Amino acid sequence: MAEPARQTFAATTSAKRQAFRQLHESGCFVLPNPWDVGSALFLQSLGFKALASSSAGFAWSRGGPDGSLTREQVLAHLKELVTSSALPINADFENGFGRDAEAVAESVRLAVETGVAGLSIEDSSGDPARPIFDLDTAVQRLRAARAAIDRTGGETLLVGRAENFFVGRPDLPDTIARLEAYAEAGADCLYAPGIRTREQISAVVAALAPKPVNVLIAWPTDLTLESLAALGVRRVSVGGALARVAWGGLQRAAQSLAEGRFDGFAAAASAPELNALFGGQR
Repeated sequence: MAEPARQTFAATTSAKRQAFRQLHESGCFVLPNPWDVGSALFLQSLGFKALASSSAGFAWSRGGPDGSLTREQVLAHLKELVTSSALPINADFENGFGRDAEAVAESVRLAVETGVAGLSIEDSSGDPARPIFDLDTAVQRLRAARAAIDRTGGETLLVGRAENFFVGRPDLPDTIARLEAYAEAGADCLYAPGIRTREQISAVVAALAPKPVNVLIAWPTDLTLESLAALGVRRVSVGGALARVAWGGLQRAAQSLAEGRFDGFAAAASAPELNALFGGQR
């Protein structure tokens, strides 16, 4: 890559990161999760201010379960999203692709190099017997991620994730204690995917204030962006939900096709509209 191109990429990346941080300073915004370039560009066309990758959505698009892809595959995916979209990209970076702090730091360094505006580190271990790292280890891993970001200039937003509710351990006090420790370790934003009730959300927000809190909404709910904002939530992501919606449409249409019918195409998007959308953004 020529030097002017590197300089342009660096300047654009810095501007995206600054804009992304500003989104976390006040209000509440939706951070939808595309799984490929096309879905990212479509979401961009709707006026969203930032996007987040989906480890599940991307894995399914590659024919694997969530968590099955390599660090190299995920880094290449992040780079593609960053260079294709004008919006800041937050990386669903799973557990940092490393069990110890040193490995996490190296993974985070590589992720920052892709140009992402933010990245999350989970405390999930991948071990069914002990699905969450003990708190001391989890904190060391967050501190290593923080140090790796700081060595690159510190612009990339770090999100600390407590996975209790996702791994079948819905212990709210422990979740809050973990998030408090991650905030102390340098996380800029905190996230406990799986909390659902107003009481749970309010408790997390109150314990971590003034740090911004991300809430996952990936199921039907009577909660709205307005009501989440009233609870003090700063940002809302949807994980693999949009990808699941797309897969649901494919499953229904393909099933009808397998049964010899063509009525499954009734809800299909317009080809001219898609061509016009992508023709105007590439």
